Amino acid sequence: MKPAQERVPMPDGGWPTAEAAAESRLFAPLTLRSGLQLAARTWVPAMVPWRASAEGEVTDDVLDWYGRFAEGEPAVLVVEATGVRAVASGPLLRIHEDRFVAGLSRIVDRVRAASCGRTKLFIQLIDFLPLKRRPERATWYRRFFRPEERHRAALRTLGIEPPSDLAALRETMLQLAESHEPVLLSPRELEDLRFGARERVTDTWNPVVRDLPRILPDAFAAAARRAQRAGFDGVELHYAHAYTMASFLSRTNTREDGWGASVEGRLKLPLAVIEAVQRTVGGAFTVGARILGDEAIPGGSTLEDACEIAVALARTGLDFLSVSRGGKFDDARQPRVGEAVYPYTGQSGLACMPVMHMPGGPFGRNVHLAARIRSTLRAQGFQLPVVAAGGLCSFEQMEEILSGGEADCVAAARQSLADPDWWKKMRSGRGHEIRRCSFTSYCEGLDQRHKQVTCRLWDRTRPDESTRRSDDGRRLVAPPFTV
Repeated sequence: MKPAQERVPMPDGGWPTAEAAAESRLFAPLTLRSGLQLAARTWVPAMVPWRASAEGEVTDDVLDWYGRFAEGEPAVLVVEATGVRAVASGPLLRIHEDRFVAGLSRIVDRVRAASCGRTKLFIQLIDFLPLKRRPERATWYRRFFRPEERHRAALRTLGIEPPSDLAALRETMLQLAESHEPVLLSPRELEDLRFGARERVTDTWNPVVRDLPRILPDAFAAAARRAQRAGFDGVELHYAHAYTMASFLSRTNTREDGWGASVEGRLKLPLAVIEAVQRTVGGAFTVGARILGDEAIPGGSTLEDACEIAVALARTGLDFLSVSRGGKFDDARQPRVGEAVYPYTGQSGLACMPVMHMPGGPFGRNVHLAARIRSTLRAQGFQLPVVAAGGLCSFEQMEEILSGGEADCVAAARQSLADPDWWKKMRSGRGHEIRRCSFTSYCEGLDQRHKQVTCRLWDRTRPDESTRRSDDGRRLVAPPFTV
């Protein structure tokens, strides 16, 4: 019988009075290199709510989502990962064409009004490569499998004479036991069959992937210019997790065309993107980046790599660096047939979004990454602000991080989702009213299934008749805070 996992206690330490909060490091102002003044060190990082239209347009549900976070008056609110290229992404925001500017401006207006101008608004810019859902086994063999002579040779090793007709050959392969597939198929074919086809930055045989270093600097720069026109205070370049820019930075990037292999090669495109963005928007517009302090996969980039990357990015004059961990495709769990692989289901995903019932608990477990990166930057003479995240959910915990020099700002995603007003409640001396996140995988599970993300705790408050609800009856907006 497997022993029960010991439950790690929730960090507490007491909530501050309004007077203590006013004197705290957490609610002290911070001015970025761009000149943007933050009212505090409180930060709501990008979360994907699955509320945009199928074409990536802003909807009323999107406005309600960001407006509700803004009511809690965090110093910074980061809008979800927003695509800079026309890659199909379902109900996620996009910014690859001018037609999206008007809708994004509505988010800006809503956040300004809801926060009384206290919250600064950034939008996270992302590029990702196409992936397909896991196919039925018969569908893959009959539609996607491309027989070659090596497959015929592999069949002969099993004592099977391959038919000359391609359709018949596909059927022969299909009828064999799945246990033979590791011998018959290449590792990439096997992964395409069992997980769904997925492009990689190392697929230089693909002309689009090969040309990404030429395409992406202009794509990010144009997107940043649109964000500037929409009224955002800045952009956060998404250089983390399973996506294109993080994949270029990764030790797993083995491209031999000058855009990978060595650390200089892996940094080349991320640096080119920053230079293009800064040239386009000017120094008074905030430009930051989110990176991985550790990829948390075998053979991936480590904290030492992250420190080297951070120093290189700091030399460009970035305004902030936000630090995350893991969230990679490399160790993701096999999806069900008809579903897409999700990069937060393996061990690296657990490292990115730790939960309550895990050894050591989730609380502050990734802060050491930000602390090490920040100390490296300071030793090199850079004052670049660093944002820490990962299981942050109490005043004392965050105050210690800031006072101890481990970070300059603290980001809380799931706790802010559980109670968007928790920053305001702390600041006003009403911390005892905060709705505490239970750090389960409830919200992550909704994200994985591409369902509108909510918090299970919201539905414990009785809704009134005007409460918006999802198709399956869940409350779509957090309960109101009565001041």
